[in-house]
Amino acid sequence: MSDLLKLSLDDVSAKLKGKEVSATELAQEAFAACQTAQPALNAFTAFDEEKTMAMAKAADERLARGEGGLLEGVPLAIKDLFAVKGVDTAASSNILKGFKPTYESTVTSKLWDAGAVFVAKTSMDEFAMGSSNETANTGPVVNPWKAEGSNESLTPGGSSGGSASAVAADLCFGATGTDTGGSIRQPASFTGTVGVKGTYGRTSRWGVVAFASSLDHPGPFAKTVKDSALLLQAMSGHDPKDSTSLPNDVPDFAAAVGQSVKGLKIGVPKEYRVDGMPAEIDEVWRQGIDWLKAAGCEIVDISLPHTKYALPAYYIVAPAEASSNLARYDGMRYGNRVDGKDLNDTYEQTRGAGFGHEVQRRIMIGTYVLSAGYYDAYYLRAQKVRTRILQDFHEAFDTVDAILTPSAPSAAFGLGTKSDDPISMYLNDVFTVTANLAGVPAMSVPAGLDKAGLPLGLQVITRALDEETMFKVGAALEDSAGFGAKAEKWW
Repeated sequence: MSDLLKLSLDDVSAKLKGKEVSATELAQEAFAACQTAQPALNAFTAFDEEKTMAMAKAADERLARGEGGLLEGVPLAIKDLFAVKGVDTAASSNILKGFKPTYESTVTSKLWDAGAVFVAKTSMDEFAMGSSNETANTGPVVNPWKAEGSNESLTPGGSSGGSASAVAADLCFGATGTDTGGSIRQPASFTGTVGVKGTYGRTSRWGVVAFASSLDHPGPFAKTVKDSALLLQAMSGHDPKDSTSLPNDVPDFAAAVGQSVKGLKIGVPKEYRVDGMPAEIDEVWRQGIDWLKAAGCEIVDISLPHTKYALPAYYIVAPAEASSNLARYDGMRYGNRVDGKDLNDTYEQTRGAGFGHEVQRRIMIGTYVLSAGYYDAYYLRAQKVRTRILQDFHEAFDTVDAILTPSAPSAAFGLGTKSDDPISMYLNDVFTVTANLAGVPAMSVPAGLDKAGLPLGLQVITRALDEETMFKVGAALEDSAGFGAKAEKWW
């Protein structure tokens, strides 16, 4: 096998357009690599070789005519939450096992219009509910990274762990994910990849299996900041089928990469220095501050006072929306059905067999906080806190251009070490949920390694619709960090 898969998306795209490699050859290599890695990493849920090769052949024909799009011929993996026409789309849940959409999600349609080639569907926490990719009906995904001197299997993070693992292992050149409370940025931090979510509404949610509709953000995983900018650019745009889709034109995100950050004001929120945070996380944060200062940025201490309420507010709003969204899965129209003695029993049996424990837990929480007598005490109060969090960001962005924080409170942890402790698992989202509650763009950039040789990420947050500044600052961090570490191949 050649070293083509180790290239960045931008570099392999240049080779495709320069006729140095064909899309068919590249697709064959990526497909074979995914198949070979699957027994060890368990990152994928579905393949369709015929579809992959047909798309690659069509890309070669367009390239031969000089008609290549932004991503022409580039193999991408797709999270199992996105509908891909004719390919199993189950949200890693038994209740949708075997479901093959007769339609295409807007995001994947845009990727295919840009010339990208489908290579595989990636595993995820069931219905995107999890932070370790252990709730998938196909079993946990394994991080390609290992701690030095250890053979312990580590989580790639969640919920988009399969996508993060695939990109980190050089099995494809990018992948889609969704970020509801950190499900792109936390796995990106755990796997040494770049993970991005744009402004809420920048990418369409149509054709994406819903978790929490006001919080779900489709976005990309990539090897570099520029690759992530190219992917988000292709994925974005107004969609009349999604009522929350923004009508704004899509800027040239990739053009922002490499621009000077001199004179930008970078906010450092004091509330993100949480109790018990590992010294290595604090150190990489301080290093990021020094890098941006050296690049000509002005560092400004800021306060986001309602940050401490973000996690509890999120774990009221998200389950509440999930309990409503998942009510549609009843075994009547699609997906699995377990017949009972009557209609109610059929509903109970179907949902009991179809939904995993974590999904059931969140549905029950959501139903509780929306119930009569508790709605005002929980859900309504959480929405008021959400408004306060948004106000915090508005006030901060009156004085700064971007905010710099850690992406996650730790490096990747061992599979099974937190699965029996939901609160500990939920705390993985402590640095990321605020951006979802506020709907502002955020990204994770790999910035260093901890003492065990595992990746750590830094998070850049900017004001709504200012992804260009986010990519500008992210690229400056990437250049300063010079992060070139890769997981040592064992799969």
